[in-house]
Amino acid sequence: MIAPETALDRVADFPAIPDGWAYLDTAATAQKPQAVIDAITRGYAETYATVHRGVYQRSADMTLAYEAARQKVARFIGATTPDEIVFVRGATEGINLVAHSWAATQLKAGDRILLSMLEHHSNIVPWQMAAERVGAAIDVVPLTPDHRIDLDAMESMLTDRHKLVALAHVSNVLGSVLDAKRATDLAHGVGAKILLDGCQAVPRIAVDVAAIGCDFYVFSGHKLYGPTGIGVLWGRGALLDRMPPYQGGGSMIDRVSFARTTYAPPPGRFEAGTPHIVGGLGLAAAIDYVEGIGIDRIHAHETALVRDARAALSSLNSVRLFGPDDSAGIVSFAVEGVHPHDVGTILDEGRVAIRAGHHCAQPLMEALGVDATARASFAVYNGPQDIEALVRGVERVTRIFG
Repeated sequence: MIAPETALDRVADFPAIPDGWAYLDTAATAQKPQAVIDAITRGYAETYATVHRGVYQRSADMTLAYEAARQKVARFIGATTPDEIVFVRGATEGINLVAHSWAATQLKAGDRILLSMLEHHSNIVPWQMAAERVGAAIDVVPLTPDHRIDLDAMESMLTDRHKLVALAHVSNVLGSVLDAKRATDLAHGVGAKILLDGCQAVPRIAVDVAAIGCDFYVFSGHKLYGPTGIGVLWGRGALLDRMPPYQGGGSMIDRVSFARTTYAPPPGRFEAGTPHIVGGLGLAAAIDYVEGIGIDRIHAHETALVRDARAALSSLNSVRLFGPDDSAGIVSFAVEGVHPHDVGTILDEGRVAIRAGHHCAQPLMEALGVDATARASFAVYNGPQDIEALVRGVERVTRIFG
């Protein structure tokens, strides 16, 4: 069971989690601590004003707070400067921004893009659209027997025709952790740029984009205990400088005339319109919350929960587990002869909330030989009691379906 030094007991920080409810769907979206809720409430109820435009004091104060949030994000992921942090609606928009703005000017017919078999649809479809526009092609890295991205296979597949590699830092289905530094080195070895989808990584493991050496990194605020509608694209400054705007409108301009418009430098160039101001404040509060606990403590806690959950589920003969034993915060499984939606419904009757379906990873489901899986994902508010409730629920599933 979980060792005392790795155990966390933070459920009291989360007002939306009632007693006796096992919330095991954090990989989809994390519950919000009171500190984040309070920051959002203050932002709307006490300090609200627009940013970057007003000359009155409250607008100036809100601008400082909003830009302080950008600085906090930069420090949190090891960015060199806050000017490399682009606020977007979420990781999906961040990937689409790169696929449209970078790919539009850098890819040409005959170029190749390298993805992996375990990618979320958000890290597949935008690249398919980009490839179709310019006549590029997509290659797919297979998985190892224990369901990791096969970097040895990736090394053998890469050629100088590959211009972009896009991979999940942590799989949203399997919890597999990518050796991001090696993947980056392999991509750069053939002159390709690399984008990492950090949605599942940033809430669970320490991320340092400078140490990794990647070119783009994206994540969503709502998986990091922050609000929905706010996310981050980090890009190397030299790359962002050469990228054209993704959208046109206010804030992203230098000067507008009917003859010609010039654009602001990054990150403003990519932030057209009034931003999600209070979302930025909420994201900053979420980072404060995570840092107050310590990302290493969070990782140790979730690792212990995964270990115990996999051990308990593997003792049930009818359960098939997916992913490596050391997956980060996520356990996907199937119950023999039972559709995952039925598993999820029966667990819900026992006040256990899991995710059931293809998890926006249909190519991965095909590779695993299943239509869907059941997925339990952990966070700082989970403990041994949630694993016990999960196992009791799965045992009930096996009794009902015989």
